[in-house]
Amino acid sequence: MPATLVRRRMIRRIRGSYGGMATFIIILILVGLVAGAVARLVVPGRDPIGIPGTIVLGIVGSFVGGFIWNLIQYHRLAPHKFHLVGIIGSILGAILVLLLLRASGLERGRRRVLR
Repeated sequence: MPATLVRRRMIRRIRGSYGGMATFIIILILVGLVAGAVARLVVPGRDPIGIPGTIVLGIVGSFVGGFIWNLIQYHRLAPHKFHLVGIIGSILGAILVLLLLRASGLERGRRRVLR
């Protein structure tokens, strides 16, 4: 094979991996927004964290939910398929993170008072 053909294939492969990563980040942000918003709607009370905080809450909840689901379903991983259980696990993980955040008293705008 000529060297130019090999170089073109390598460039195509590199560009494709960046497109996949950008798609992954966009989906991660959207799932984080949905999971965080649902968690904030389900758990009563006021949370002054805004939209970026809601996205971070959903992303962290997604990792927590995925970790818990991995403990329950020991290593049944299918990373290239969309599962409704992943969304539900993300929401449950975000609820757990929000409850832990409230219980610790480390919310934004709220000070801990030691007596």
